Order: sequence, then structure tokens, then C-alpha cells
Amino acid sequence: MKKGIHPENYRKVIFEDVSNGTRFLVGSTATSEEMAKWEDGKEYPLCKVEISSASHPFYTGTKRVIDSAGRVEKFKARQARADKK
Repeated sequence: MKKGIHPENYRKVIFEDVSNGTRFLVGSTATSEEMAKWEDGKEYPLCKVEISSASHPFYTGTKRVIDSAGRVEKFKARQARADKK
């Protein structure tokens, strides 16, 4: 590997899928203030994600509507305004 081109803050990080609680321990440069214990008893930074391969419809083969930011409501409001015109 070439020296000086790789990030200094690369370390193990726990990614937790908040939709189903699945956790993954992978190498990453993601930052987080939260810490959590892994199965090996060590503590690692914890990054929470809304969707991962454990909950994504492409990988699971199931259909799900994920609306964590109110996107559906915003779309319906825009549609209602357009229908009034």
C-alpha cells in the first residue's frame, strides 16, 4: 500500500439498522459520539442507519414503505395543491 494516501481515522465501527436492530461491525471512517459494546466485549463507535442490507427490499425480497422524514405527507400535500388548480 502507498504511504500517506489512506485515512488516519480508519477503525472498526458498529452500524445499527434502526428499522430492525441488526448490527454490523465493519471498518469505516464514519464518526459518532455514541459508543456500544460488540459481541467480543469491546466498545466501538455506533452509527445508526435507517436502512441496510438486512432491511432493504432488494435484499430481503419484501415490499415495505419506509417514511422516516415525512416524504409521503409532503407528496400528498403537493398533490392536493396541484389538484385544486
